[in-house]
Amino acid sequence: MSELAKVVMVQGTSSHAGKSILATALCRIFAQEGYQVAPFKAQNMSLNSYVTPDGGEIGRSQAVQAAAAMVEPRVEMNPVLLKPEAEARSQVVVMGRPQARKSAREYYQLKQRLWPTITSALDTLRREFDVVVIEGAGSPAEINLKQHDIVNMRVARYAKSPVLLVGDIDRGGVFAQIVGTMMLLEPEERALVTGHVINKFRGDPSLLTSGLHLLEDHTGTPAIGVLPYFFDIHVPEEDSLGLQDVSPDDIQQPLDVAVMRLPHIANFDDFDPLRHERGVRLRYVRNASEFGKPDLVLIPGSKTTVDDLEWLRTQGLADLIVGARVAGTPVIGICAGFQMLGRELLDPDGVESSQPVTSGLCLLPTSTTFRGEKVTHQVTARVVSGRGLLEGGSGAALTGYEIHMGVPSTNATTNPFVIESRSGVAAGSSDGALDDEGLTLGTYMHGLFHNRAIRRSVLEFAAQRKGVTLPQVRDEIDQDAEYDKLAALVREHLDMAHIRRAMGFTRPG
Repeated sequence: MSELAKVVMVQGTSSHAGKSILATALCRIFAQEGYQVAPFKAQNMSLNSYVTPDGGEIGRSQAVQAAAAMVEPRVEMNPVLLKPEAEARSQVVVMGRPQARKSAREYYQLKQRLWPTITSALDTLRREFDVVVIEGAGSPAEINLKQHDIVNMRVARYAKSPVLLVGDIDRGGVFAQIVGTMMLLEPEERALVTGHVINKFRGDPSLLTSGLHLLEDHTGTPAIGVLPYFFDIHVPEEDSLGLQDVSPDDIQQPLDVAVMRLPHIANFDDFDPLRHERGVRLRYVRNASEFGKPDLVLIPGSKTTVDDLEWLRTQGLADLIVGARVAGTPVIGICAGFQMLGRELLDPDGVESSQPVTSGLCLLPTSTTFRGEKVTHQVTARVVSGRGLLEGGSGAALTGYEIHMGVPSTNATTNPFVIESRSGVAAGSSDGALDDEGLTLGTYMHGLFHNRAIRRSVLEFAAQRKGVTLPQVRDEIDQDAEYDKLAALVREHLDMAHIRRAMGFTRPG
């Protein structure tokens, strides 16, 4: 390319204001117009991560945005990923690889050394793509943190990018959010804000007209869109703030599936496909009083396996899980959840915890030893054990990804899966464990339930044990079509012509 890519940046008045969703929509819109588009987020703090084809780890939201842009995810799209751990520390992942474990204070000292990595990644994308859609983090007006900024206005200034400022009206006080944010920005930062976007609006948008005019009077910047609250477009959530309790309609479903809502829950989008299954009530359980009598128990991934296992015990959930399993309820653990289901967790080098030995739930004949090297791969696999939970999926081909630091030890006869490839290289190794009754399943494969054959095998097995029949299977959600629906919604409610002018485009979309 003869010139650097056009850029636009989405910032928000707070976390969960809608930055990721709007950036995703813009990625699809510009891709639909024939441009090569890349997403970019300098620093992401999330336990919901994804593995690129070459084995690098990035935030899940940038992988989603890459899919919307119809390009492969790359580590340059999220050069710095923070994965919170226990004791107010985070694992720092740089260009897809873990580099250090730092407290907040220690990370502030490291930040400035990461800035050249961030600018180099952004420059690379701008040389190789036509458009780069940049996402900020949290709010650009956190005045106690601005001197350490490497993700919001400092990036916008470096890229000379127009900024869209998004406010969440569903939380209330959106005009104060936007005006307050603008007041706390420096003059050169305010000058980069090209438009305000009101997100998650319910009702008649004409009722906002006077407020939008006053907003422009107070800030000197126009409101260029009011995006409606929607329920019928399915785009993966960026963080656990997006996890919602069941609605009253869900309570009537025949199959009750309980996910343990661990304090450090990771890769919770593993369970999104279950949410969209007819006849399934998917709920997140935070304490013993919420456990109830589920038909299927799921233990998700975690960045702090030992601490979250202790939390399960403290909450009384560990005993309830074991009791449910003894009574015949199927239990599945993914990644850290798999580790918790075993007999013990060994950490002789203090990689994950100060405890060298931790007893597991003893529902699987496995143990885990934590090692310093993180395993990150996209994988293909196959089901080799067709009993119990997997009896309907025998021989099925699977895709998924691995992100873990534990090395499993298990009886080979219990392995239900064979990994056929890791990061495109032939593997032929085993994965997971399945108990003799076929009721307790563990695996390191994230994305397990995104495979229809396994998802249906598990649900139909649980339904059969309960003596209920699930409704007719609906078609799989076409994720590509969902991105198109999101793009159409945003096109309808956002002044794209204004954005294109701000980005320096000379032709209409």
